[in-house]
Amino acid sequence: MALPQGITGSTMPRRQLGRHLRDLRNRARMTTRVAAQRLEWSEAKIWRIETGQTSLRSLDVEAMCRIYGAPEDAIEPLTALARETKARGWWTEYSDVIDEGYEVYIGLEEAAARLTTYENELVPGLLQTEAYYRAVLAGAYPGISADQVDRRVRVRLARQALLTRPESPLQLDVVISEAVLWHRIGGEEVTRGQLDRLRKLGELPNVRLRLVPADCGYHHGMDAGRFVLLEFPGSPDRTAEPPVVYVESLTGASYLDKDHDVERYREAFAAATALAVDALPMIETTRDSL
Repeated sequence: MALPQGITGSTMPRRQLGRHLRDLRNRARMTTRVAAQRLEWSEAKIWRIETGQTSLRSLDVEAMCRIYGAPEDAIEPLTALARETKARGWWTEYSDVIDEGYEVYIGLEEAAARLTTYENELVPGLLQTEAYYRAVLAGAYPGISADQVDRRVRVRLARQALLTRPESPLQLDVVISEAVLWHRIGGEEVTRGQLDRLRKLGELPNVRLRLVPADCGYHHGMDAGRFVLLEFPGSPDRTAEPPVVYVESLTGASYLDKDHDVERYREAFAAATALAVDALPMIETTRDSL
């Protein structure tokens, strides 16, 4: 499946619009409760709008701007941005196999210029082989149908194309725990193939792959657990979207974009990288031991 080039879908316009509307509301010193009452909406709807989780009609954006006392010259650009929130990304075709809320991450990932990620359990998704991912799916979703597995695999392969797209390939900085290399996900043959892929991708100019040795002791990254920090490009007519940290847990995912939250994860990554070494030699050693 061909991956559309450039930023597609509505994820970034929704985030940008939500951020602007939240700023307008805050400048008006209006709470979400008051805003919801005046618009005759629920507070939950205001929250979904401001966090970029829903599309908007131009008329609704204009109504919000009027209530917030937005300057006249700000209204037209925001209503134009509202029209962009209706766009559909390629991943919507696979909504039946994408976990709830994860389509937001896929849109952010596609729009990102750089991903920084720490992983202590599994090979990061963008670096997984198809066989490794199928083994993960078999363990995570017992009884999943073959068709659902195939559709999830197609989504994963489309995402991985970001690393090798002809123009502006995604910059990926990965730090993993040494234990990740030793997890026999899918058995020896699958593990061997995964190590080969890590070695190959680790040689790409846009991929930096490092490893925290098992004997290094405690580091702050352990407290953070697995996470992804996404950073976005600017453009001549639009400033860069602020970075966001994606944290996944058993009960759901969180998207953190407050400055102090992002900084804490940068510090955790720095702590891990301070102990990390080039992963390629250890990948070779681990493969030879199989």
